[in-house]
Amino acid sequence: MKILKVITFIALIASITSIIIGYTMELSYSKKLIGFGVVGIFFIVFPIFSYYRWKDKDPKDYMITKENIDKMRENQKKYKY
Repeated sequence: MKILKVITFIALIASITSIIIGYTMELSYSKKLIGFGVVGIFFIVFPIFSYYRWKDKDPKDYMITKENIDKMRENQKKYKY
């Protein structure tokens, strides 16, 4: 899935470039460039990045359940936190 990583990186660079150009250049559509850059980061880059990082992981491992609380207590006793 290296292609997804490359797409995410290209979208991030394009969004950041759009924001920088919007701030630095005196254009009639500078505010639109900044807006498109922000929208690109939040609606394109962040969801793709989140999917890429979480696709093979089980959400139950990160939820507070009775089993996970018991595991944490065992680890605290074992390592004496």
